Amino acid sequence: MQVLELFQDTVATVPAYRLFLREQGVDPASVTDPAQIPLMTKQDYHQRFDLPQRCRGGRLDAAATVAVSSGSSGRPTVWPRTAADEAAVTRRFAQVFLDGFRAGERSTLAVVCFALGNWVGGMYTVAACRQLPVTVAAPGNDVDEILRVVGELGGHFEQTVLLGYPPFVKNVIDAGAARGVDWPSLRVKLVLAGEVFSEQWRDLVATRAGISDPETGVASLYGTADAGVLGNETPLSVRLRRFLSRRPDVAAAVFGESRLPTLVQYDPATRLFETAPDGTLVFSADGIVPLVRYHIADEGGVLPKAELLAVCRHHGFDPGDGPDQPFVYVFGRSLFTVSFFGANIYPENVTVGLERPGISAWTTGRFVLRTLEDADRDRHLSVAVELAPGERATPEREATVAASIRAELLRLNSEFAHYVPAAHQTPRVELRPADDPELFPKGVKHRYTRG
Repeated sequence: MQVLELFQDTVATVPAYRLFLREQGVDPASVTDPAQIPLMTKQDYHQRFDLPQRCRGGRLDAAATVAVSSGSSGRPTVWPRTAADEAAVTRRFAQVFLDGFRAGERSTLAVVCFALGNWVGGMYTVAACRQLPVTVAAPGNDVDEILRVVGELGGHFEQTVLLGYPPFVKNVIDAGAARGVDWPSLRVKLVLAGEVFSEQWRDLVATRAGISDPETGVASLYGTADAGVLGNETPLSVRLRRFLSRRPDVAAAVFGESRLPTLVQYDPATRLFETAPDGTLVFSADGIVPLVRYHIADEGGVLPKAELLAVCRHHGFDPGDGPDQPFVYVFGRSLFTVSFFGANIYPENVTVGLERPGISAWTTGRFVLRTLEDADRDRHLSVAVELAPGERATPEREATVAASIRAELLRLNSEFAHYVPAAHQTPRVELRPADDPELFPKGVKHRYTRG
């Protein structure tokens, strides 16, 4: 993709973009370098101009469908799409299913476990999967219906792929095992999206689902409502990430952080990434609503394939080869952190503490990270953790969770280890019942941090 060509085409065909440039004081005729193109954001572009004016030709009726963002950082935004817009996304699913899962060689049942409706996850995934040589079932995020579909159909296929939000897919696997589902016999694969997870989590869920090779059986997508799927894990990216998870020192040198991001490959012919000066991501993508240097604000960066492979080989690990595509890494958004004694604490750090075998057996993996003030106005790190269905809270279990989280924070987060006094390093843990209506309500996208 050539950003200048997309810029010029957008100027010529999109009414709102011309107004946007005028407000930014940019004369389109004077732009000769992509760096001269102003960044667009959801706030200063998509929420300022009418939806039809943001479409090519000012024609919203040219869209085949619309998706709605979750509104996690503001009011929901509508994203129109044409059938042509979805072709680039379908290619990302094809890379996972065909190259990773060998779906072209094995009869494959794809079970879509994302919520169905206007949200981008469910229906968008169904549309993409229907272009692949797989059979699609779409029970949505209803555990009983998912297990009914799997039980009725899974045995007729050589492999079954569950697609969904990581904690929810884990719940499905656990619920199925409790009801006698023989996951290994279904030769399960997983396609996940929506949040960063650790390699310990990948191993844990792979074991429970009977997946013998987590590198080829579990793939994460980096997607947004704004432009669909932007990148996807490949066996190569997973091998690299697993190495870096074992070498926090190398990971910190590569990513500039002690936490481990999602690491995916992307096709620069359809999604072109840049890193903004503040360490957040910018991308350009064509479509009925073109995105020209769109500042998505996810923390992360871009790495050429040769550069990342060279670093790993320098440290004694040869990951082999894979697609000739660059990498983008994604931490998430900075608003999803908690500050405690000046240390930024990330949900990813806490997640690892819940994935030890002695804890993961009776928790779901969902939690809420907060700082709370007591009667003396002292602040404490608080973690509310969701119990698995039928499990109960005990003081011993809360102490076990607190000690595990503290140990992982000290191991993974150097700010926490150096900034937080020892007397305040052990979080206050509260175990809540499954689907607790206050912190873990059903049918709502989970937030891991609260103000």
